[in-house]
Amino acid sequence: MKFVPSLFAVSLAALGALAAPVEERGPPAHALSKQLYNRLTIKGLTRHTDKFQSFADANGGNRVFGSKGHNETIQYFVDQTKPYYDVTVQPATFNYTETVKETVEFADPSASSSQDEIKVKLMTYSSSTPEEGVTGEVAVIPNNGCKAEDYGEDVKGKIALVVRGECAFGDKATLAGKAGAVGVLVYNNEEGDVNGTLGGPVKGAAPAGGISKEHGELLKKLASEGKVTLKLTLVEFHEERSTANVCAQTKSGNKKNVIVVGAHSDSVVAGPGINDNGSGSAALLEVAHLFRNVKPKNSVRFCWWTAEEFGLLGAEHYVKNLSEEEKNNIALYLNFDMVASPNAINGVYSPSASAEGVDAPAGSTAIEKIFVDFFKEHHGYSTPSEFNGRSDYGPFIEAGIPSGGTFTGAEGIMTEEEAKQYGGQAGVAYDENYHAAGDTVDNLNHDFFLLHARAIGHAVATYSDSTADVDAEKGNSTNAKPIKSTLALPANAQVKPVYTACGSHAVYDM
Repeated sequence: MKFVPSLFAVSLAALGALAAPVEERGPPAHALSKQLYNRLTIKGLTRHTDKFQSFADANGGNRVFGSKGHNETIQYFVDQTKPYYDVTVQPATFNYTETVKETVEFADPSASSSQDEIKVKLMTYSSSTPEEGVTGEVAVIPNNGCKAEDYGEDVKGKIALVVRGECAFGDKATLAGKAGAVGVLVYNNEEGDVNGTLGGPVKGAAPAGGISKEHGELLKKLASEGKVTLKLTLVEFHEERSTANVCAQTKSGNKKNVIVVGAHSDSVVAGPGINDNGSGSAALLEVAHLFRNVKPKNSVRFCWWTAEEFGLLGAEHYVKNLSEEEKNNIALYLNFDMVASPNAINGVYSPSASAEGVDAPAGSTAIEKIFVDFFKEHHGYSTPSEFNGRSDYGPFIEAGIPSGGTFTGAEGIMTEEEAKQYGGQAGVAYDENYHAAGDTVDNLNHDFFLLHARAIGHAVATYSDSTADVDAEKGNSTNAKPIKSTLALPANAQVKPVYTACGSHAVYDM
C-alpha cells in the first residue's frame, strides 16, 4: 500500500492511564537506573506490542514498510512521544520488493536417486528470471566467488553455485552476471537457510537465490560426478514506497553530547514482527515514556528506523543526511533489535566478536562493558555478539560513532552451554518464528523482554548523566581509530545473522 502523507499529522489525543514518570530533576545515574528498573513492567511493555499486533492483524498480517500496518506503527510513536519530546518525522522513499516466485528443480528428475526437493530463497533486490524460469548446467565456483577469475569462461549460460562468505551477496551476483551466468545460487556455510539481500538493485547482477548448506553440498557432489542441469525461477515485484523515521529528543540536556537510542520499526512481509522488532521498538518506547520528565545532563534521542528489513535503509538515510556537526554531536549509539526471543540469550554487541573487516569505533568496548556488567549483576550471564553491519548500528559504525546494544537471538541454534546458562533448549533456534508468520505476541519471552528493557533503561540512565567511559576510550578525539575489545571472548561466542538486513554496509556474509 502506498504511503498516506496525512498519516503523520501529529495527534495530541490523551495517552490514557500511564505509569508515573521518574522524578523531574535528573537524579544521580545509579538512582535513576534503579527507578527505571523498578518502574519498567511487562504490562507496560506489552501494551505497545499488543498495539503492533493489532496494526498487523488489521492490515494483512504484517507491518512491512510502506504498508498501512507500518504507517500506523509510525504514527503510534509520534502520538506517544509528541507531548513530552521534540519529535522529528523524517520522510523517505525506498524501493519495495516482494517475492512472486522462487523455485529450483532438476531439469532431469532421473539424474540422481539422492535428490531432495531444493528450497531456494530469492534474495531481496535480485533481478528476476523470465516467468517461465531459466535452465542451465550447474557451474561450481571455486573459493568464495569473490573475484572475477573465480568464474572463468565456462560459466556463460550456466547457474553458478557459490558458497556464502568473504564478500557481499551483491558482489557474488554481480560477478556471476558479468561472467554470463543465467543465475546464481549461494549456499550456506553453516546450518540453516540463507535469507539474503543485495542491499538495493544491482545493475548487471545475475538472478540470485540462497539455499541451505545441505543442498549446496549435494549439488556440488552431483556436479563432480557429471553434468547437473537445473531449472531456476526467481521473480520479484518492485515499487517505490514512502515511509519515515521517527526521532523523539529530550527538550533538555547537552545537545552537543547526544545519546542516540534506536530500534527498527518495520517487519518482514511474512508476519507481524512482534519480536523482530516490535520488542526493541516497545522497549525503547516504554523507557522513553518513563524518562519523559527527566532533565538529563546529556540530551537523549529515541529513534525508530524504517525499512531495516530491506537493508538498513532508514538508518542509512538518517546518518547520510546528518551534517558533520550533527555527527560530531552524537556521543554514542545504542541499538536494540530482537530483545524477547523465546529461546533467549543475553547477547551483547562486542568489538571482539566483530566480523573481519568490520571494526567498531573506539568507545564501543566501554558500551559493551556497561551491558556485560548489568547482565552479570541481574542474570549472571551474557554472550558476545558480532558487529557485522547487518543491523541499524551499521551506518553509525561507518560514521565513526561508538555503538553497542543487546539482542536475544534470531535463527541461530542454542548451544548446550547456553542452555545451561539461560535455561533454554539446546539444539533449537533462539527464535523459531524468526521472519515468519508465527512472530506474534505469543512469541515473546516476557522474562527476557523485561530484563533487556531494564538494560536499556540502565544504559540510558547512565549515559544521559555521563559519557566519561566512552570519552576516555576515544581519547576525546573524533578521529579515534577503531579498537578491539579487551573483554574476554568465549570460544562459543554467538552472533545474530540478520541476513535480510545486509545493505551496502555489510561487507561480509558470515
